Amino acid sequence: MTGSAATTPDRPSVLQQLLTVRRDEWQVLGLSLLYFLLLMAGYFILRPIRDQMGLAGGVENLPWLFTATLVATMIVSPLFSMLVSRMPRRRFVAWSYRLLMLCLLLFYIALTTLPESAQVWTGRVFFVWVSVFNLFAVSVFWAVMADVFRSEQSRRLYGVIAAGGTLGALIGGLVTAGLVASLGAPLLLLVSLVLLELALWCMFGITRRVGGQDADQRHRNDEAMGGGALDGFRLALRSPYLLGICGYMLLYTIGSTFLYFLQAQIVDATIDGRAAQTAYFANVDVWVNSLTLVFQVFVTGRLMAKAGVGLTLAALPLVSIVGFLGLGLVPVLAAVVVFTVARRVTNFAFSRPSREALYVPLTRETKYKAKNLIDTFVYRVGDQVGAWANGALIWMGVGIAGIAWTAVPLAALWLALALWLGRRYRALQGQALV
Repeated sequence: MTGSAATTPDRPSVLQQLLTVRRDEWQVLGLSLLYFLLLMAGYFILRPIRDQMGLAGGVENLPWLFTATLVATMIVSPLFSMLVSRMPRRRFVAWSYRLLMLCLLLFYIALTTLPESAQVWTGRVFFVWVSVFNLFAVSVFWAVMADVFRSEQSRRLYGVIAAGGTLGALIGGLVTAGLVASLGAPLLLLVSLVLLELALWCMFGITRRVGGQDADQRHRNDEAMGGGALDGFRLALRSPYLLGICGYMLLYTIGSTFLYFLQAQIVDATIDGRAAQTAYFANVDVWVNSLTLVFQVFVTGRLMAKAGVGLTLAALPLVSIVGFLGLGLVPVLAAVVVFTVARRVTNFAFSRPSREALYVPLTRETKYKAKNLIDTFVYRVGDQVGAWANGALIWMGVGIAGIAWTAVPLAALWLALALWLGRRYRALQGQALV
């Protein structure tokens, strides 16, 4: 009887078994999940405001805003790398997020004090800033996660952590939809600022708990990495593995841009009226976020642990091959709905967590410098390539089906690259990439 009582506390709960979480991981996992939830809620409060401001500046000017975003990313990326080189993790993450908060405060002042004639340009600058903010803030988050969790833990826990971001996205969208009419867009910027500060305090809590358990980790937290502003480029160019991740990101964003424009063409030709089109996009978001949340909580960790990072990473290219083939054969709204939902759910639930796990075996310098370059600069280059390639195909008279067929060989190359990255990841576990 005594023996049975003694062993009872060690028996995992039903929740622990469902989420594949150990008892000693709950605190750091909970803070990580809350960190991502607050970060994504703050971003999704800003995203609809950004989109509206982009439209207010003229739909015909949106491509130029995308190009301006790429230019801004090219400027900010080396500055961020320089900050990483000179400060320990706790300080440069704090500086990065608080600079973003300062920008939000300045935008609030501009939106509430500048004359109406200046608001269009304020909106354009805000559009570019939010687009850069999202990539950098999320990249820093996942770099912290790669620094905190080991390879085995990342395969089990990244799905649950990603679910926090999905829940935050739902909350942020609901906050903006429910409060923008009564509070106005400028005040919502301050709400986002508060959420970003709370997210930063979660990072502080993670650092204290992980550093308190491990003297080496505590030393790394207090140590600057050194190096220069262009280290991210140098690290990426020297490593076939990092170049492979660059290729994976590039092919992902090109395919995403192709699908974005295909969806826009089909929706514009099929659904009449702004309200009906808005309802379509809203319903797609609801399906995507709901399904993603279920998969992230109950499937992602188990799939990554059993199938491995490589096969999980390959799920999105495989879905893309099937989806683009389907759109090429049947370029109708129903096919777009199914493909869009399936692709976005696969990305958020499986591809993103497994892609972030690729960085876990690497050095801290690589996690913060090269990773940030890939998540921001390479991502935006893919946007530009996809947008201009799609425009060129339309100019040449290629129809919806033809553009979908064009994306198929790119997705096949993407699939091969995902499987290669999975093999390299297995070889790198427990090692540091020099």
